[in-house]
Amino acid sequence: MTCPPLKITFLGTGTSSGVPMIGCDCVVCTSTDKRDNRLRSSILVQSATTSLVVDTGPDFRQQMLRGKVKHLDAVLFTHPHKDHLAGLDDIRAFNFFSKKPIDIYADSLTEEAVRRDFYYAFTDTKYPGIPELNMHTINLDPFMVGDIPVTPIQVWHLKMPVLGFRFGKFTYITDANRIEEEEKEKIRGSEVLVLNALRKQKHISHFTLGEAIELVRELSIPGAYFTHISHQLGLHAEIEVELSHGMHLAYDGLTWEG
Repeated sequence: MTCPPLKITFLGTGTSSGVPMIGCDCVVCTSTDKRDNRLRSSILVQSATTSLVVDTGPDFRQQMLRGKVKHLDAVLFTHPHKDHLAGLDDIRAFNFFSKKPIDIYADSLTEEAVRRDFYYAFTDTKYPGIPELNMHTINLDPFMVGDIPVTPIQVWHLKMPVLGFRFGKFTYITDANRIEEEEKEKIRGSEVLVLNALRKQKHISHFTLGEAIELVRELSIPGAYFTHISHQLGLHAEIEVELSHGMHLAYDGLTWEG
């Protein structure tokens, strides 16, 4: 599948609690560097004709307003944790202006959670103004969203299956601490790999910064951005200068085009 030129915007780069974290007065949470203010992780993927987001966390409304996003065709979900789907109700603003449902793509595990948490969008008798959703159940087979080709990648968040997605030369993976060899082959050849890098210390279900760096090197990816970052990782400015050439910490509002 040929991929058109894309613009990808990091809508949020923080972990489930966001940064700053409620009640915390550490140097990261009180930083005046805007790059240390992180909404929950999500990206916006745009071609000339198609716009989609990966995940609608609790900050979805704020992200859409901050990014001045006027049009959206679809949502792709990585997994059913609340920091990745809790903002889905706000999709109804796009329904109102476009006068049509939004396509939703999720595996069966995430679909179950969406249908449970937003049950009112799937009832036979719908109340006026509720979200209008077209649910598409996906597996690991590639598919198209408008003119954007999507290749799902199976990763593991401890014991939970999570989907990463490859869009042409750009691969996005969050909430993972293990990727099987067969799925790594889908990543090889990417120009850019985005990986979660929660902190430097070991974590039960997320890659550490060191583990994420090691995987980028193993797969020989020339460009990398690290996301789903907690306040425990440290100040953006200090960690950024520690990274090797081609590797960067992502931050909210960062864009990539290719």
